[in-house]
Amino acid sequence: MDQQDFDEWGFDTLAVRAGQVRTAEGEHSEPIFPTSSFRFDSAAQAAARFGGSEAGNIYSRFTNPTVRTFEQRLAALEGGERCVATSAGMAAILSTCMGLLKSGDHIVSSRAIFGSTVVLFDNFMGRFGVQASYVPLTDLAAWEAAIRPNTRLLFVETPSNPLTEVADIRALADIAHRHGCLLAVDNCFCTPALQQPLKLGADIVIHSATKYIDGQGRCLGGAVVGSEALVGKEVFGFLRTAGPTMSPFNAWVFLKGLETLKLRMQAHSANALALALWLEQQPQVARVYYPGLSSHPQHELASRQQKGYGGIVAFEVKGGREQAWAVIDATRMLSITANLGDAKSTITHPATTTHGRLSPEQKSEAGIGEGLIRISVGLEEVDDIKADLARGLALI
Repeated sequence: MDQQDFDEWGFDTLAVRAGQVRTAEGEHSEPIFPTSSFRFDSAAQAAARFGGSEAGNIYSRFTNPTVRTFEQRLAALEGGERCVATSAGMAAILSTCMGLLKSGDHIVSSRAIFGSTVVLFDNFMGRFGVQASYVPLTDLAAWEAAIRPNTRLLFVETPSNPLTEVADIRALADIAHRHGCLLAVDNCFCTPALQQPLKLGADIVIHSATKYIDGQGRCLGGAVVGSEALVGKEVFGFLRTAGPTMSPFNAWVFLKGLETLKLRMQAHSANALALALWLEQQPQVARVYYPGLSSHPQHELASRQQKGYGGIVAFEVKGGREQAWAVIDATRMLSITANLGDAKSTITHPATTTHGRLSPEQKSEAGIGEGLIRISVGLEEVDDIKADLARGLALI
């Protein structure tokens, strides 16, 4: 198959077929290549491969057929020219920063991002002379006002973690490009099955493949998708040298996940909406955060920008940490873990887990209260999820 096939195929076909190159064995499923290196036909071929004049496998740190199949398939689903697969979602963000930024550059980011991303920007990128400023995700005027002459990158998660705020990607892309900046969108919560940021003007799409792309909580991985110039040259250049590389086995698992991605995301979204509507009716719940609810501030935007509302529901219980922990500890089926995107529903207390390393001021600015609970709604019967939560809600 070639690029012409990708251009002609629909999403479901790409999710199953894109990127596969069969070997002489004629296998139907994609093979796993668990090898560290590759042999060459001659010294001249080795020199050509290392010198870049001949395409082909060299060393699995940066060229592996299984990983390449995953990269090509995800790039096709996102509508990008190139994908670089990494060892984890945070490695994807690091590779983007190290590949595209230099000392003296500036990042404008939404406040509503994963706590580890804040730590990466402030504690580690800051050591190399890259500064970050944070703005409210939905305040376009604040984004524009925060841009400096040395701003290089705008970074946003949409929907955000854990409050599911939705950013106007097209508007942010316009702001970024008007000031000569790049827009990077973390598309972890939606995946390309529900949202394609590149088609809305974003320059970079970042994934934690660990989450919905895998879909069953088995492997760690990440990905960066974009143009050949940005991702194929700059981000790949960092990965080739520094080696935050996805393993061939994990890439194979993610390929299997992509085959069912759209079906799973539709099912997650349906369960999450049903749960969110139920939570809104519970007297112990002060507020529910889910883009599929008409009460959500960006419901209309999410309806235009996304093909579904995703599987993440957050809600604030009346009281604080004690009440939130009581609800969590009373569950018997839901898994108490900070991971998300699994077929199994998971529940966590963001203020002490995913955002636990943030200062009290940072938590307050991001809207992370002590009574907040986040659920990654899985594929179980939704009535069973409700019943599990009802045990804890009855205690407060």
